[in-house]
Amino acid sequence: MLHSTLPVQQEHPERPGPPAGPLETARRPAGGERRGRLAALDGLRLFAALMVVAYHYVAFGSGIWERPSAAVFPTAFLPASYGWLGVQLFFLVSGFVICMSGWGKSVGQFAVSRVTRLFPAYWFGVLLVTLAVYLWPAVDETLRPRDVAVNLTMLQSPLGVDSVDGVYWTLWVEMRFYLLFALIAWRGLTYRRAVGFCAVWGFAGVIAAAVHNPVLDQILMPEDCWYFIAGIAFYLMYRFRPNMALWLIVGSCFLIAQHALVDAQARAEGHMGRHVPHWPTTALLTLFFVAVAAVALGRTRRLDRRWLTTAGALTYPLYLIHERVGWLVIRHTAGLVPRYVLLPALVLGMLQAAWLVHRYVERPLAGVLGRGLRRAATDIRAG
Repeated sequence: MLHSTLPVQQEHPERPGPPAGPLETARRPAGGERRGRLAALDGLRLFAALMVVAYHYVAFGSGIWERPSAAVFPTAFLPASYGWLGVQLFFLVSGFVICMSGWGKSVGQFAVSRVTRLFPAYWFGVLLVTLAVYLWPAVDETLRPRDVAVNLTMLQSPLGVDSVDGVYWTLWVEMRFYLLFALIAWRGLTYRRAVGFCAVWGFAGVIAAAVHNPVLDQILMPEDCWYFIAGIAFYLMYRFRPNMALWLIVGSCFLIAQHALVDAQARAEGHMGRHVPHWPTTALLTLFFVAVAAVALGRTRRLDRRWLTTAGALTYPLYLIHERVGWLVIRHTAGLVPRYVLLPALVLGMLQAAWLVHRYVERPLAGVLGRGLRRAATDIRAG
């Protein structure tokens, strides 16, 4: 289970003010601009990642522990059973951050930034999980070399190949969002075009949901698009200012998303093997939208803490490596170590491993990959 994801990176945009006339021209009065990384978004990403970790370690009912998860964790099981919603929070934050990081970039620059952000840690994650399964196999786990090879492209989902780790399905969702967003980056990202993109994608998503066409479903993502669209609208509120059109976009996305979550919860319950109340799902979705709205409205400025920035950097590697490797650890040690010792030790170990991946794999490899892609782009433009 789970997404992404979610691999987004904040940058440092200038913040012009709200439109007073034409959408692209008006600016905030002097002194109204703000710069810098939004630490609150990093905190939300870490919260989303830990939700997913809790779901996979405590509530996921696929024989990970020696007994059913609800019996192993009678108190923690119910709150952890809603951890799958961390995916939706990832998507919501992704819409905000991708719009922010794409502002002022050409489509080539946008593509390079996404490739260098997505692939270095992902390649390492695929190889790490493959090695862990090979060295420490469970009875029902095998990985075919040809499947691992396809996984390295991140295109296994559309090609019908099993993912090396179940959480990687969300990366295909993120990639499709990036491809759609590249359309306005190609034309030049402006306020007018961003609003139009939100409106057109939303209406197209409704049509796709109505006709049940597999091609439209793949392109328009009628179940997940609402989080990305709302995230973009929230960023426009942050960069410019709130207005009725943006609030209507956000409100419509919230109303449609809470309806779509009925099917998503049914799938999550299938993985858990039991039903849970639906009202906390709606409550958590509401909390997510309120939290991102607080960022958009500038209500989180006091949360500018350096540790949150570090935490945000750990989110993507943690997401990539925690599920299958963590399950292997649990299956091979659950009978030897008390569960209330094993579980926190495993989470802390995964956070430490995520920091090591970020520091010694993701950052160096992203620099090498970025320089190579920029040189390639120069060669291509030169013909």
